[in-house]
Amino acid sequence: MSDVIFRPMRPDDVPAAERLSAEGFYELDTRMTPPARPAPELRPASRSANWNIRTLHFLETDPGGCWVAEDDTGMVGMITSFNRELMWCLATYAVRPRLQGAGIGTGLLTAALHHGRGSLRGMLSSSSDPRAVRRYRLAGFSLHPQMFLTGTIDRSAIPMIDKVREGSAGDIELMDSIDRRARGAAHGPDHPVMLGFWRLVVSDTTTGSGYAYLDDAGRVQLLAATNRRTATRLLWAAVADAGDETTISHITAANEWAIDVGIAARLELHQEGYLALRNLRPPTPYLHNGALL
Repeated sequence: MSDVIFRPMRPDDVPAAERLSAEGFYELDTRMTPPARPAPELRPASRSANWNIRTLHFLETDPGGCWVAEDDTGMVGMITSFNRELMWCLATYAVRPRLQGAGIGTGLLTAALHHGRGSLRGMLSSSSDPRAVRRYRLAGFSLHPQMFLTGTIDRSAIPMIDKVREGSAGDIELMDSIDRRARGAAHGPDHPVMLGFWRLVVSDTTTGSGYAYLDDAGRVQLLAATNRRTATRLLWAAVADAGDETTISHITAANEWAIDVGIAARLELHQEGYLALRNLRPPTPYLHNGALL
């Protein structure tokens, strides 16, 4: 292998970084997915566009957290991370499969962690890849197993849902307040990006507040609330709006209220990956996003 150079990511690096990330995760999914589950697919163009928008957003709001590694063949690794109110988050991290284990990943993570050295807390969503898990633990992160629920919804179990409304950019101040209470830091400039990707639903009553971003299939992409009753209401609203089949991802043991909803809806519970945290307990009531967390 030729000499590897680590440098800050530039906007013109984003398309190549997206393809490297897509290929890296496809290789990982192919290697780690059990035979009983559907075969992995390479990231489709529709998701690639959102990936590019999100990464350009990180470069605009916190460019020091985004790095690439390259040798004489081109880009061989990439990482995106960002700080939000003393919270450092790792968004995406990939090394070209044929070069894994050569120290490239360690160099990229070191650069990103150095950028986050001023933040008190850290948060990232990890796969079950033993090499990745080992690296995060050695970097000082606590590992909390993640679960997910999936299957065909029993619609007879869905309760009557009220006190949930459509959200808008006018709710960002409310959502930032909920974020600070649930995870210790607001999403701030990330909310306009998420509003461009997903539908927002909000519950704001005298007894509690919360919000959820839902994709076109009604799947939760992020959910935060001030109490479990509000979180449960929002999750049932998502289940009600989903198709016949759905998946609820990124559930930690601190969020058993979400497991209760899934079991009541007759979904199957599985375990995959870890929520890795530094100086932070698992947020609750909270279902994190894999990249924007």
